[in-house]
Amino acid sequence: MYRRDGCPYCVRFEREVAPIYAKTREGALAPLRRVQLPSGGVRDGGLTQPVIATPTFVLVDGGHEIGRITGYLNDDMFWGLLGQLLAGMNTPVEARKP
Repeated sequence: MYRRDGCPYCVRFEREVAPIYAKTREGALAPLRRVQLPSGGVRDGGLTQPVIATPTFVLVDGGHEIGRITGYLNDDMFWGLLGQLLAGMNTPVEARKP
């Protein structure tokens, strides 16, 4: 999760989803790591395109981006989009072999 201090959508995510995220199947498959987004965004690190908005949730496997969710509107939309990204995955992203 790329985030910025003062981002109201990040605050909303932290309030609505973060407290239970690690306890879910999705949280087990794709553990949440928070990264402060620097001014000017991020353009490297295996990303398919720059990250310039917060929050942006980037799913990485083997050092390469395999999907992302840009923005946060509500928990229903987040869980639905995350479910689509994780469909068919049975092992945690960090435990998958390259």
